[in-house]
Formats: sequence, C-alpha cells, structure tokens
Amino acid sequence: MKQLKILISAYACEPGKGSEPGVGWNVVREVSKFHQVWVLTSNCHRQGMETYLADNSLPNLHVLYLDPLGWILDWNHEGKGTQWSVHFHYYLWQIWAYFISRLLQKQISLDIVHHVTYVRYSSPSFVSLLPIPFIWGPVGGGESAPKKFWKDFSLRAKAYETARYLLRSLGEIDPFVHMTAKRSAVVRATTEDTAKRLYRLGANHVQIMPESGLSEEDIACLAQCKIPDSNPVRFISMGRLLHWKGFHLGLRAFAQAGLADAEYWILGDGPEKEQLHILTQDLGIAQQVKFWGKLPREETLGKLGESHILIHPSLHDSGGWVCMEAMAAARPVICLDLGGPGSQVTEETGLKIKAYTPEQAVSDLANAMTYLAGDPGLRLRMGQAGQKRVRETFSWQSRGRQLVQLYEEISTKDKSIQKLG
Repeated sequence: MKQLKILISAYACEPGKGSEPGVGWNVVREVSKFHQVWVLTSNCHRQGMETYLADNSLPNLHVLYLDPLGWILDWNHEGKGTQWSVHFHYYLWQIWAYFISRLLQKQISLDIVHHVTYVRYSSPSFVSLLPIPFIWGPVGGGESAPKKFWKDFSLRAKAYETARYLLRSLGEIDPFVHMTAKRSAVVRATTEDTAKRLYRLGANHVQIMPESGLSEEDIACLAQCKIPDSNPVRFISMGRLLHWKGFHLGLRAFAQAGLADAEYWILGDGPEKEQLHILTQDLGIAQQVKFWGKLPREETLGKLGESHILIHPSLHDSGGWVCMEAMAAARPVICLDLGGPGSQVTEETGLKIKAYTPEQAVSDLANAMTYLAGDPGLRLRMGQAGQKRVRETFSWQSRGRQLVQLYEEISTKDKSIQKLG
C-alpha cells in the first residue's frame, strides 16, 4: 500500500481529551498509522500535543500550529471567551488554515485534504478550495428538539434553542458553506437529520458516520464492569444536566413505571440540577433517585459498573459517547430514537423510543424500563450484542481502517480521472 500525503484540518485536536479535541486527535492518530499526515490545529492544543509526542513516537505525523493574526483563544478554560468569540475565532482560523495549506500543497503535493473538527455542518472549511479531493466530516448539528417538547423548557432553555436555530440558519445561507458542501468528494454526517440538510446545501455524496468512538483500551476497561447480580435494578443517566438532555423525561418515566424496588442514579452537573431535584420531590421518587454530581472518569465508570441499564432520553445529541460506553460495558440502552443515539443503538442492543409528544415518550420510556427491569436474560443478551457492536463499529481502530479505505478509494478515483483528462 502506497503511503498517501493527507492534510487534516483539526481546529480542536488534543490527546487525552473528550468531545471535539478527542475526535480530532483519534482520527489523526489512527490515520498516521498508515499514511503521512500533516495536521493543522490551534496553538491552544500545543502543550498537550507536544507532551504526548515527546513520549510517544508517531513518525508519520507532522503538526502545524496556527491561529489567525497570532490570536490564541483557549476555549478549553471557562471564562476565556464567549461562545460568539469562539465562533468568530474559528471562522478566521479556517481562512488562515487555507493560506497555510496552499503553501504546504505547493511544497509537498498533498493527495487528500480532510476537515475533521469542528464537527459542525453550518460552518465552512476553506481548505476545500485546494485542488485535491476534499472530505468533510464527521459533521453534525442538524438535529433539533421536536417542537412539542419545548413546552417543558424554561425561558432560558427556549432562548438557547432559538439562538441555536438562528446560528444554524445563518450558516445555511453562508455561500462558503454551500461551497464546502459542493466541493466535497464525500461528506460524513453524524445523523440522518444532518445528512438531509447537507444534501440541501449541495452535497452529492453523504455517508452516515458517528463522530465519536472508543479506544481499544477503553473498550477493554469497560468490559471489566461486571453486571450486578442482585437487586435493586438500577437505572443510570450520565451527562451534563441540560434541558435538551431530557433527564426530566427519564425521571417522569421512572415515576410512571412505579418500580418500587428500583433505583435511578443521575451523574453530572449543570443548570437544570435544581429543577430536577424539585421534580423528584413532586413525583414522589426522591428516595429512589440519587444525584451523584460530576465525578472523575474512574468513579463514573465505577457507578456504571454498579448499574444495570442506561437511560439516555436526549432530544438532539449529534454524538452520544455515553451510549457507546454503556454498550461497551454490556449495559442495554434505553434512548429516544433521535440524533446520534438513535443511530448507534439497535434493536439488539437496547430499546429506542419514538418522540412524538412528551406524554407519549414518557409513557413508552416507562414501559421500556418495566420491560427490561423484569427480564435479566434480555438485559444480558442486549449487553453482549452491544459489546460486539462497539468492537466492530465504534472502536477508533476500526474507524481508522474504514477511513484509510475511503482515502485509498478516493485517491484511486482521482488518479483515474486525471489520466482520462
């Protein structure tokens, strides 16, 4: 296999991180196992990258740090910039990245350019202007909380959803976003909702592919989480306590299920914490619900190991790392059939609930809880199927191999077109 010269645009890219930096880093690391990789990233990730690379040799990886006009915005630390300044910095960074990549292309004749992070379909990637095949994604953000669920939101939550919609709409009328979509040889979308929007923007070839994955080390560690063999049956939800995460739906469903010998654990912190505490009091389930707050990862995995079933009623997740982690730990997942979780979870690995109205969703979530709570054998079979699915589909290693295959297919096709030309 001939080594290709791959340019990866990864504004967020850092070892040992989750979310966007984790996506960027894991793609870069896996691809560099097979091909020469030049990655463009922000200086705010320099320390983490250089510390890792000092102890771990990746000879095929070349890192170029850049920021527009020397403006380094460390968005990893709270208070270092508003959300709007991050958007503005990112947009300028993309323009800067194009000029740097154009010089690089003249020097080394790259084969393929790939934009990885940010994972946002409504922002352009100017490296798509390079005269070589361009891959865009994974990109997400095209998901929305169903309108009928807004009635449960606070004024602040409604304002957030409205602002998110407006920002996305501004992106969709940006001619450079249309340009990015049209110039993509392949776009990788995290969900069907995002894929539909990409086609409307002019994309010709869209693949559905989750943004997140798990390392072999994480998969092996999670496989050690033994399933409790005694009562009570314990449900668990993990994540930031935000309105769109749907924890209020999970609590209402738990109350409606009326499982007197069950518990519901909630891990995480956020602006909805107080309202969720009040809701447990109003529903009469405060004695069965335990709020653990935000815990270190090791303790979080420990709590997952003490639980039987993951409840993830999120209303517009592009990703869904927690669902992958639960499946890797052999826990069945109950989620809404929306966004990333709706794509990750199958009939073999959990129960997906349609989201037509809050009342219907709560009722169906309650039935799902009762169903799984009463059938340990089914929980075991779903857990085993989940582990198999994670190994085959969601490990970063398997994702890397899939991406390398895509690069080779596109490169071969491009060379064939050049010969015909």
